[in-house]
Amino acid sequence: MTPFAITSPARILFGRGEAAKAPDLIRSFGARGLIVHGAKPLRVQGLLADLGVGQSGIATLACGGEPTLPMLEDALSRARAHRPEWVLGLGGGSVMDLAKALAGLIPAKGGPMDHLEVVGRGLPLTEAPLPFIAMPTTAGTGSEATKNAVIGLPEHGRKVSLRDDRMLALLAIVDPALTDGTPWPVTLASGLDAVTQVIEPFVSCKATPYTDALTSPAIGTGLAALQRLQQSEDKTARDALAWVSLTGGMALANAGLGAVHGLAGVIGGLCPAPHGAVCGALLGPILRANRSAAMAGNDAEKRLDRVFALIAGCLGGSAETAPETLAQWAKAAGLPGLGTMGFDPTWREQTAEAALGASSTRGNPVVLTKAELLEALDRAA
Repeated sequence: MTPFAITSPARILFGRGEAAKAPDLIRSFGARGLIVHGAKPLRVQGLLADLGVGQSGIATLACGGEPTLPMLEDALSRARAHRPEWVLGLGGGSVMDLAKALAGLIPAKGGPMDHLEVVGRGLPLTEAPLPFIAMPTTAGTGSEATKNAVIGLPEHGRKVSLRDDRMLALLAIVDPALTDGTPWPVTLASGLDAVTQVIEPFVSCKATPYTDALTSPAIGTGLAALQRLQQSEDKTARDALAWVSLTGGMALANAGLGAVHGLAGVIGGLCPAPHGAVCGALLGPILRANRSAAMAGNDAEKRLDRVFALIAGCLGGSAETAPETLAQWAKAAGLPGLGTMGFDPTWREQTAEAALGASSTRGNPVVLTKAELLEALDRAA
């Protein structure tokens, strides 16, 4: 067996009611803290009060959307003035990204551009990040289990990462009750992101026995949970989707992703389309491109065929047409195409070119050409 390593948060609590343990556990990190939350934290108002919001030493910062460099720089200035001992992210993937970046950068001597990849200097953090605590309120990105924060740079038309092993959460509390009542469009988009993030690590050329054990059973679980939630609010389905999201985070942290996220990272820098919705639109077309490019009998083909069979088992139809079945189901469920999300067709060439060199694309099970990426973009339009 090829050697492999396992990267994960120091401690994970999963299950309904686990959020109630947060106040006592977080106090062990110090009296002064910063809570980054969503713009409208209506579902967590009581929890915020329990965590000490309004009391001396606890500051809050609202994250109104996917973080950009200007947003991060403004938040960093305010956060450093507060001098927190820990940072809590309480919200969706955007909140996690901003909170994680702040935890990494507050102690740093320089600014974000010193450490951001691709467009920045990409320097390693020389100071240890503050303790980061993650409490997701959506089931999608799995960023409570990853070591990077994704930041948009509108002027460069890119989304890039701040990355450090020490940015992993010291405590991740995944309480599915915090996701109850999430509107269907958000559930669909974030849920398809979660499904993508168990499929891509499973078929990844970097997959390991550890990530296989996480991802293989989660693919069907995620699709089935989405189908149930499409019909009605269902706590059991919320629990299942939260688990799939966490599983995807742990898997991608250890096996990488693929061309779906390689393209999505570029698209997210060009237009304000929701990340999960972009991934959902691209998943079917990229699965088709990967299967067409896979060599007969190799591991990539076998893994892709396994995914196709799981999709067909959940959504119906034949395994051979599973990517198209998935795309049709998502569209019928309300997922918009890339054009409706604001993606301009004139960006096709630059998007495909940039995706070829994206870090996520390196995990793709096969090497896709620019022409194949362009065809996938057209199918997702």
